Amino acid sequence: MQLKNIVPWGRNLNEYQSMFNLTDDDLRLRILGCGDGPSSFNAEVHELGGSVVSVDPIYQFSKDDLSKRIEEVKDEVMAQVREHAGDFVWKNIKNPNVLKSVRMDAMAKFLDDFEQGKSEGRYIHEMLPSLSFGSKTFDLALSSHFLFLYSGHLDFAFHLSSVREMLRVAKEVRIFPLVTLENHRSPHLEKIIRVLQEKGFETKIIKTDYEFQKGADEMLVVA
Repeated sequence: MQLKNIVPWGRNLNEYQSMFNLTDDDLRLRILGCGDGPSSFNAEVHELGGSVVSVDPIYQFSKDDLSKRIEEVKDEVMAQVREHAGDFVWKNIKNPNVLKSVRMDAMAKFLDDFEQGKSEGRYIHEMLPSLSFGSKTFDLALSSHFLFLYSGHLDFAFHLSSVREMLRVAKEVRIFPLVTLENHRSPHLEKIIRVLQEKGFETKIIKTDYEFQKGADEMLVVA
């Protein structure tokens, strides 16, 4: 992984709560975030006294390197958003200016917390489908904007291995969204559900209150 190929884009606690229907009780659980990137979810839950461990390959880079990369890409990303504003649902986030403010605030909170969190073992340079944690280390594992979204880049075998690894280390898994970058339901989803049910897992597709990418308003829950 090279930093020049990464487009950092972070989400906040409020968005995670909406995407994953997280309750106050959920936030008191032992949570694993898979692919959290530069989101402020970990930092904000930590401030509330909760326990989140985030894994992402971008955590191999330094705070300064990540900060510089965010500055390099932010204007280009926002230009793309404004150009394609009709592709998004301006409900949870009202307009592009609010989006920029929300994203930059989330990433600033992440950067402020990153070095301390890394030293405390809250930000770990790992990635699916292979995690170093013991079985059922966590109560809840979350995947935000990674699995299913990149179905065109990551094949069925990768998805299945990743979900099974999340189920190995956590009692429950929640994945959001269930659509691809092209706003179509992931071609891997139904087969993943079928295989998991055959293995004895309970699966549910649940509507959420969050929708920014059109059609991206459902999560998969597996336990």
